[in-house]
Formats: sequence, structure tokens, C-alpha cells
Amino acid sequence: MDFDLPQDLVDYLAELDDFIEREIRPLEQQDDNIRFFDHRREYARTDWENQGLPRKEWEELLAEARRRADAAGHFRYAWPVEMGGKGGSQLAMAVIREHLAAKGLGLHNDLQNEHSIVGNNPFVLMFKSFATNEQYERYADALLSGKMRTAFGLTEPNHGSDATFMETRAVREPRDGKPGWRIDGAKMWTTGMHVATHCMVFARTSGKDGDATGITCFIVPTDNPGINVEEYLWTFNMPTDHPRVSISDCWVPEDSYWGEIDRGLGLGQSFVHQNRIRQAASSLGAAVFCIEESVKYARSRKPFGKALAENQAIQWPLVELSTQCEMLRLLIRKTAWQMDRMDHKQIEKEISDKVSMCNYWANRLVCEAADRAMQVHGGIGYSRHKPFEHIYRHHRRYRITEGSEEIQMRKVAAYLFGYLGPRRQMFKEIEAGTDYVQPIPARHG
Repeated sequence: MDFDLPQDLVDYLAELDDFIEREIRPLEQQDDNIRFFDHRREYARTDWENQGLPRKEWEELLAEARRRADAAGHFRYAWPVEMGGKGGSQLAMAVIREHLAAKGLGLHNDLQNEHSIVGNNPFVLMFKSFATNEQYERYADALLSGKMRTAFGLTEPNHGSDATFMETRAVREPRDGKPGWRIDGAKMWTTGMHVATHCMVFARTSGKDGDATGITCFIVPTDNPGINVEEYLWTFNMPTDHPRVSISDCWVPEDSYWGEIDRGLGLGQSFVHQNRIRQAASSLGAAVFCIEESVKYARSRKPFGKALAENQAIQWPLVELSTQCEMLRLLIRKTAWQMDRMDHKQIEKEISDKVSMCNYWANRLVCEAADRAMQVHGGIGYSRHKPFEHIYRHHRRYRITEGSEEIQMRKVAAYLFGYLGPRRQMFKEIEAGTDYVQPIPARHG
């Protein structure tokens, strides 16, 4: 069993570090761009007079960083080779996301809006996996060039975790002699609608509430007159780009769906598995940053004439957090490695619980680490002159979004108790009173 990272990945991390120092740090410092990262960050980033949306200057800076990263060959690292990327694996992306987040706040990797010099872009892999040949021909160039920017419309005002109970409906309705669909409903937390060209609108097209089948993903231009942003919701961490969207008499042509009719939920699940494991890695990296900064501060701060670090009350909480980071890192990397050896259906059947473990524990851990960092640093830790309050406010959201931690734990419980997953057959046979033979675990890789 070899736990060493592949040498090419180790070399790539060094290449990224060099790029950050040469290209990104100077950009971060010029023209007072540091205001977006120091104690002024929330005010500098937020256009308070425009619904709390991101300021134009802030988004332009992020775009310039991405442009430089793309020119250097980093931004599309995770994209498939045939789509202009380097085919970066889930394992590599987990390692990279942790590595960048562990550097703290900066233009290289802004946690708040998923900006990174190594793009996450789960939509690209989702498109590759689910688009038909005709859909690929129609959308690929615009999507890969950045001309097509998609928002994700799954959550609704009355339905979050219970997505299969969504109220948004799509029915076939021809107009002007052309076949098509009329969509009616509402969506919530449809992030990025202020810049999106299209919204992925999930709607029930058949079946009854609670059915996993019967949901279709439609690609709807955001300038469709039936799509309206009603408000942007202000959040714990600002700026916001999270709106409530109404969908009324929204007509789209027949072929405006992505993937297959009635099979859209699987598309959404493939998105969240990718996002959850990578987001867990980012939370781990941010937790490591909080711990390391606390250790350094405790060694240098000398109240009552001796280092703060000599006190067990300071040591022990950081010891516990550090121990959890070490264990979580192994689980994240093992799970990401397994994901690289499975298609999305296999992931859902065999290791979806492991993805959930990584996600809920990482998000809880980073909140605890940020809170502890504030405590160790005292008054200055509570201030905005340190990044811990920002890290806490940002990552607290992930204990709710991407599937709340209760939903993640429910998934783990379903696999543990055999209601879902590989143990289901075992419990069926036990309850039936038959002799159960433990299968030999499948080897992946």
C-alpha cells in the first residue's frame, strides 16, 4: 500500500506555487487589489447599492487571474484532454484544492465564489458524461470557450433536500407549429444568475412527487421572458449571487433538455459527487491553514513571560483538530482515488456514503478550526484583520448547501444499515433467515 502522491502531481504542485508567486501575487498587490483580501474585503467586494451583488472591479480581477491561469495551462487542468484540458483526476483535484486552500485568502483561490487558478468546472465533466452527440455539437464550443455560462436550478423555495418533491413542472406544448415545453415553477439559491447565459432548470416531466425518475434537466437561456430573478438573498458572507427565481409560462423548444427526458436527477447527482469531494478538500485545506496559523501565533505570543504554546489549554484543542485533519485527508484521497475508477452510477451505488462522510466532516471541521483560531488569537483573531472570521462565515454555508450535513449523515446511515449500497443484499438475506456469504470486496485499480 503506497500512500505517496504520484511524482508528476508533486511536481505540478511546485509548478503551481511558482506560477502563483510570479503571476498572481503581484496582481494581488497592484492597484490596491489587496483591499479585496485584507480587512476591507467584504466592503470592497460588495456592491451594496446593487442588491449586494459582487462589484464589477472584483469580478474583473478574478477574470484576469483566470485568464492568466488559462494562458499558463492551469485553469483547464481537470477538463478532459479532448476538451482542451489535461484530464486531471479526482485525486489530483482533491490534492490541488487542499493545497491551494491551505495557503489562506488570496487571488490564487478565493473560497467564497469557487474561483481558482485551477478551475473546478464540474459542468464540463457533466456535459461530457450526459450530452447527446447532437447536444455536444450544439453547445460544446460555447461552453468550452466560456461564452456559455450556466447556473444550476435544482433547489426550490419549498424544497431543498427533498429535490424529488420539486414543484416545478414541464409539460409538452407546441407553439407556432413547433414542438416544445412549457415550464412553470420557482427556484432558489440559483447561484451566478447575474452572469449566467443559461440556467439548468430541473423540472418534473412525469411521475409523482418523490419519484427519482420523471425529472428532466432543461437548458434555458436566462433572457427567456419566462425566467425572472425576483431578489438576491443577502447571506452571512457577502457579496451574494444567490437569487430566488420565478419561472412562469417559460416556453422552450423540444430539444432544450440535457441528457435524457425523465433521467435528469442522475445528472444532478453526478454534479454533487464531484463538487462534494472537491469542496471537502478545500475545507480540509482551510482547516489546516487555521491550525498552522494558530500554532505559529501560539509560539510567538508570550503572555506572562512565556510562550502561549506552552499551555495545554492551547495545545490540546489544536492537537485534536490536527489529528482529525490527518484522518480526513486519507479518507478524501482514498475516496477520490476510487471515484477515478468508477463511472457515476458505480459511485452512487458503492461509495456515495464515503463522499458524504468526507463532505460533512470536512465542513464541520473547518468551522471548528476557524473558531479555535479566533480563540487562540484572542481579540485580533475576532477582528477582520485576520481571515478566520471570513473562513468561518464562508464555510458555515457548506454545512447546509451541497446537501446539508444531516442529509449527508442520512446517506451514510442508509449505507451503514443496509437500506442502500453494497450491504443491502447482506441484510436482505439475514432478515430472510438464509445463510449469508460475505462477498470478496471488488478491487478497483
